[in-house]
Amino acid sequence: MTAPIRFDQRGLIFRPDSSLPWSRTHAAVPTPFQLEGSRYRVYFASRDESRRSHVGWFDLDLERPDAVLESASMPVLTPGPMGHFDSEGIYAECVVRHEGGVRMYTAGITTGHTEPLFCAGIALARSRDNGRTFTKHSTVPIMGRSEHDPCLATAPFVLWDEGRWRMWYASGIRWTLQPQGWQSYYHIKYAESADGVNWQRDGRVCIDFAGPHEKNIARLWVVKDGERYRGWFSVNDGVAGYRICYAESADGLSWTRHDDRAGIALSESGWDSQAQAYPAVVRHGGRWFMFYNGNAFGREGIGLAIAPA
Repeated sequence: MTAPIRFDQRGLIFRPDSSLPWSRTHAAVPTPFQLEGSRYRVYFASRDESRRSHVGWFDLDLERPDAVLESASMPVLTPGPMGHFDSEGIYAECVVRHEGGVRMYTAGITTGHTEPLFCAGIALARSRDNGRTFTKHSTVPIMGRSEHDPCLATAPFVLWDEGRWRMWYASGIRWTLQPQGWQSYYHIKYAESADGVNWQRDGRVCIDFAGPHEKNIARLWVVKDGERYRGWFSVNDGVAGYRICYAESADGLSWTRHDDRAGIALSESGWDSQAQAYPAVVRHGGRWFMFYNGNAFGREGIGLAIAPA
């Protein structure tokens, strides 16, 4: 087992700009990407007045991470037309540099007639200008529902690893009617690809529920650290808000949860005192940086926590 990481929580570093029509509320699912040196771009999803999510970004220097350098005035990706898989919102989930270009793996959602039912699919967008603009690969998902993922496939983390594309994603397996309404259930499964577009999956579960109290396991963010894989993710029990958890693996397939080693806990008060979700972790300059959301799925913005490597 690798040495534990303990993060120092620095508070909110970015808030949505409600003056922008595509960013009235929320800055959800932070997704960092190294532009050059210590300059990173963090993509996020903001909601318009109809609660449809659009993908924006902000830049910061990890050597001086307390100040935003620049932020998007226009979204880089927008929801699709009515009836398309992403007509109700699109989310950046993972951004990968490969062969001179940049790939953004996204999640698109459509909502059901009965709230809060929704369906999600995994899609791809490409950039040729180092992540400033993106073009959707297709009008349909590259991975949608299947016999292994009957309700949804979403929240991909993609890694080019030892000559193959590897994906860990959230797989929706059922909805149940609870006294408080319909409850979704999803956990983390695995897929592989030769080209990063066409994926093979066999239903392999990587991060599973710890017990019947858990309902949702959100995006697994993977860091390959030497010969081991570290993974941060968030878990919801259907009653309280999300909590950030942690797991390790020797091969990226068989994972062991060590939730007490996530290195972060709820604050006593404030923006992340009720929930912490969607962690994204990068290592730079001898330190670990965790971007994450707090209460209400990123309603107030994106926070940062830092630890020595």
